[in-house]
Amino acid sequence: MNLKNFYLSKSKIQLSKNTSLIIGTLFFFLGIFDFCLNNFYGKNITAFLPGFISFFTPLIFGMIGLYLIRIEFSGIRKLDELNKNINTNNFNAALSISIILLTIFSVTPLLNWFIIDATFFGDSKEACAGDGACWVYIKTWFNRFMYGMYPNAEQWRVNATFIIVLGLMGAGYFFPLRYKKYLTFYYVIILPIISFLLIYYLISGGEFGLEWVETGAWGGLSLTFIVSFFSLIFCFPIGMMLALGRRSDLAVVKYSSLSFIEFWRGVPLITVLFMSAVMFPMFLPDGTYVDKLIRVIVAITLFEAAYTAEVIRGGLQALPRGQYDAAKSLGMGYWRLHLLVILPQALKLVIPGIANTFLALVKDTPLIFVVGLLELVGMLNLAKTNPKWLGFSMEGYVFAGIIFWIICYSMSKYSQNLELKYKTDR
Repeated sequence: MNLKNFYLSKSKIQLSKNTSLIIGTLFFFLGIFDFCLNNFYGKNITAFLPGFISFFTPLIFGMIGLYLIRIEFSGIRKLDELNKNINTNNFNAALSISIILLTIFSVTPLLNWFIIDATFFGDSKEACAGDGACWVYIKTWFNRFMYGMYPNAEQWRVNATFIIVLGLMGAGYFFPLRYKKYLTFYYVIILPIISFLLIYYLISGGEFGLEWVETGAWGGLSLTFIVSFFSLIFCFPIGMMLALGRRSDLAVVKYSSLSFIEFWRGVPLITVLFMSAVMFPMFLPDGTYVDKLIRVIVAITLFEAAYTAEVIRGGLQALPRGQYDAAKSLGMGYWRLHLLVILPQALKLVIPGIANTFLALVKDTPLIFVVGLLELVGMLNLAKTNPKWLGFSMEGYVFAGIIFWIICYSMSKYSQNLELKYKTDR
């Protein structure tokens, strides 16, 4: 009998919990629905109430809903996590529902401009008659935003190059654990050489029956990638050498590396670009010419190498001295010790810092516009001055922002996955 009463009581409690969850959920979504209906369509389902009460009705409904949903142990894992994080008391509930409603209120005009009132079809400025974004502008200029003035018939070379280079960069993630000691050698030596040959011979042409394309015709997002890839590929090994040099016991090597790092870290990037593009040719002998793109890439590489060196040096300092002693006891020389033992462990520790430096490099690339190289942002600035497309700069910058966010987010996720892959418990 007692057991029967126990189960009966337990069933009543569970029924009460379920009823509370259902009613609370209804109230919560009723508040959200009332708020959206009022903002999207200008209709208020509680208009019969006094003005100030009607205005706060969505907040009141949401508060009631969150209060009824607040069950310490509902048996639903997601719901229990929600209550634990944002619905522990009345204050947190009010703050949570206020943030939700404020987000919806802020997103509404953005959605209207971005999608609902936007123009997606057409081929001229006259097609954009609405109040929303004119994505016809992006569609018309898309080819130039991607490739600059690169010949249309040769754009497949750019696509093929970047597909191969991206594949080579991502191949390191799939290295088996037993070969991870060679990962440093791959990224420092093999990848830079292969990438350089691919980009130089395939994009520039002039060999193997490919048409020669001047660097002045390079532009758009492809030029952004070229500058970023070259700088990423070469600043990493240079930064590694500088980090090792700064920790060297040889005074000449140590202070030379230190002077290099502090010099480049103390000069703004825009000044470095200006010097490389404008001042550097003045110091060259007569008849000597170095392409502007090469000068800019070298300048950015040296600038970012100084920051990369400090990040890697932090990883080297984090390793215990026993790692060095153990490697030396096995008879390893300086280079084998660092390439096979020290650097793989040090780089594993500073993956977030290296990724952060690389992300900053990619976002600094648009600065090359000031020296006359029309990468993505440069092409946007050129397009917005076209008499046929005046007044659409907002769409261009939003498009560029989305592109850069995708690039940076992808690099960030790759670094996180790489960090987890090579994470070991110490």
